[in-house]
Amino acid sequence: MSKLIGAVFGLALGFALAFGSFGQMVIVALFGAIGFAVAKVVAREIDLSPYVQGRRSSQ
Repeated sequence: MSKLIGAVFGLALGFALAFGSFGQMVIVALFGAIGFAVAKVVAREIDLSPYVQGRRSSQ
């Protein structure tokens, strides 16, 4: 499955570079990475709870 995701992502970057500029390709890569991270969090493969919980007072 990861090979398919990599192939689709590479194809998207290729189209962005072919029909746009390098800056647009970087933007596509950035949003692709953000989407990949969000998908991992939603699938519960990455646990962000230690980073988003507030501090607990010791009182």
